Amino acid sequence: MDVYRLFVMAFAFLLGPFVYFNLQKTKYMQVTTTLLRWVSFLMMIILAVIQLSKGKGQGRPSIGELKGIPNLFGVCVYAFMCHHSLPQMVTPIRDKSTIYQLFAGDYSLILVFYCLLSFTGIFCFDHLNDLYTLNFQPDRCYSSLDSVTNIAFIQYFLALFPVFTLSASFPIIAITLRNNLKVLLKRETPHPWPVDRLFFPTLTLAIPIAIALGTNNVQILVGVTGSYAGTGIQYVIPACFVLLSRRQVANTIGDGLVNEFRSPFQRLCWIVIIFIWSFLCIAFVTANHIISGL
Repeated sequence: MDVYRLFVMAFAFLLGPFVYFNLQKTKYMQVTTTLLRWVSFLMMIILAVIQLSKGKGQGRPSIGELKGIPNLFGVCVYAFMCHHSLPQMVTPIRDKSTIYQLFAGDYSLILVFYCLLSFTGIFCFDHLNDLYTLNFQPDRCYSSLDSVTNIAFIQYFLALFPVFTLSASFPIIAITLRNNLKVLLKRETPHPWPVDRLFFPTLTLAIPIAIALGTNNVQILVGVTGSYAGTGIQYVIPACFVLLSRRQVANTIGDGLVNEFRSPFQRLCWIVIIFIWSFLCIAFVTANHIISGL
């Protein structure tokens, strides 16, 4: 645990200073991160398929388990993360006439990757670590298998893959949070320089670093952030935005204007379904946390 905390502090000291500045022109950082993710996903899928083709698969998953339903809802919330880049994808597109076909292809590709990673993993390994990339490291604690690969470069690359993606994403996400805090606590006169340039960035860093120092249990962190914060950010808040925005547009423009790019899910019942789904996710995930803690 002490070594873990040392690495957390090293991470904070190396990437924390970026939060005190503004990142401009992050296109190359995003492209590099995307390429690293594609390479890592393909590596994990190919290695698992090779292991299965040799008849060395150790996974014997059951057809279904009722006790896994609460955890399933938490996973569904996290799987919804593939939607968080939608605004960045839609805004630059000038010709939106084929946008539905574009999204259909995009999410079909995401689904294929989800399925390939999931099914190759559950049939290849008899025990899945919370951090999936750790299954490709030499470990005899849970399996009688040798390492999936003996190539040191691949082992180190997959072990460091979460570090690569987190290192690229953390400054951008932290700066976004910092700016959101400024808007949330906005006042008529500008904030003093120490508050604007020191207090808000420090507050942004202090919260996640304190949580990371408090626990190294990835499952708890993923469960809490994915189930509660994830449900609010990805389900409840967007649904409220859509509901209130439609009311404002109707009051401002009226019902006579027809948007040719309107969503096929424009009816109110879909928003109600999202709220019901959010409630079920929270209920099942909470039940899962309580049952797991007993």
